[in-house]
Amino acid sequence: MMWIGRGTGTLGGIALLLALGCGGDDGRETNGSFSGSASAGTTTAGFTSTSTSTSTSGASESSGESGSASSTGASSTGSVTTATTGSACPPGLAGCPCDGGACDEGLVCESDVCVMPPAPACGDGNVDPGEECDEGEMNGDDQACKSDCTDQVCGDGFVGPGEECDDGAMNGDDQACKSNCAKQVCGDGQVGPGEGCDDGNDVDDDACSNACVPAACGDGVLQPGEECDDGNDLDTDACLNTCVNATCGDGAVQEGVEECDDGNMVDTDACTAQCKAAKCGDGLVQMGVEECDDANMVNTDACINTCKNAKCGDSFVQAGVEECDDGNINNGDGCSSMCKKEVQAQKCQTGKDPWTNAPWVVCEASASTAWISANTTGQFHPVAICQSLGYSTVGQWGGTCGNVCGYCQGATSCQSPGSKTYDHGNWNGSGNCGQDANGPIICQTVMWTCVK
Repeated sequence: MMWIGRGTGTLGGIALLLALGCGGDDGRETNGSFSGSASAGTTTAGFTSTSTSTSTSGASESSGESGSASSTGASSTGSVTTATTGSACPPGLAGCPCDGGACDEGLVCESDVCVMPPAPACGDGNVDPGEECDEGEMNGDDQACKSDCTDQVCGDGFVGPGEECDDGAMNGDDQACKSNCAKQVCGDGQVGPGEGCDDGNDVDDDACSNACVPAACGDGVLQPGEECDDGNDLDTDACLNTCVNATCGDGAVQEGVEECDDGNMVDTDACTAQCKAAKCGDGLVQMGVEECDDANMVNTDACINTCKNAKCGDSFVQAGVEECDDGNINNGDGCSSMCKKEVQAQKCQTGKDPWTNAPWVVCEASASTAWISANTTGQFHPVAICQSLGYSTVGQWGGTCGNVCGYCQGATSCQSPGSKTYDHGNWNGSGNCGQDANGPIICQTVMWTCVK
């Protein structure tokens, strides 16, 4: 048998070994003889041969041979053993023991046997051609080296170490997963899904709130340009839904504060400039409704408590202006159309001359005239008596022949007056008994008329 040493060409040696077979007896007995051959200069596990050796039927001859091979002096089995292999298979060759853990080029040591290496595969822990990485069992789509032996990168659709998210082609700074594989969050400066804005700060009173909602009146956050913001859209509280403080004249009735608000500061309409409902007595003349308003409820001044101008006939006596007011403008009813007292004598009314104490009686009376008679005799100032009864002066006068309310006839009285005969005729300003400082005097049994 011929051995091919490691120095004579690996491929030729492997081919020859495979052809001859390794690991068993290399000797063959033919007709009782053992034959084998080895090429010059080959080395086998501590055995070196420089010449051809032939052994025959129990005898061995060698030429120039040195080494550790031993001969029993009897027939040889032809097997070669070494201290390390214990086998006739040269270490380091395919199918042979590994040579200290090493094998010939192109072979690998597996379980201390040199074998052809497996075909390159992702996951074997070796970065093979076409692979970006290979961490063996550590490969994974959520690891630095993915299960297809490509590096984990943002945008590949797999959430790897250091990534918060990865939506692949859907990544984007305006998407739920940003282009840097960080989750979209309010305050990151990127406007993402569900955000109306994102200014990248935590200032709540600027144009974009901390909730990433554009600042707006009614969001409850006081923004520049807003006077108030109470977070509601009510117009009846202290802050209008325009985020302006409620004030009288803004057109919105502030509950519990204003009675009305017509959106102006006019005091003469139904809602005053103090946002109070206009009413008589508030001191403000409501146009088209009130004639006056003197801020009181007094009926005897120039403006009565219905806010109408005081006038004769309104039933209220205007102090310092009217003597009377009977609610009409009729004359002859005791209060004239000018609201002057009409002192109207009453039938059978009696009285006395204020200076002479002479008694008199009213025989007949109306608003325009009265018939007065001595009761029964005395001195009288007829003009003064007429004026005290509300008349202006004397009309006619004459004697009575002693009658009361009659002229020279039987018994008469105010209840049963007689004829009205005035024998002195019309009054001319002079009486029959002279006059004094209080006016002309008529005396004895006399009667007269009073006229307006």
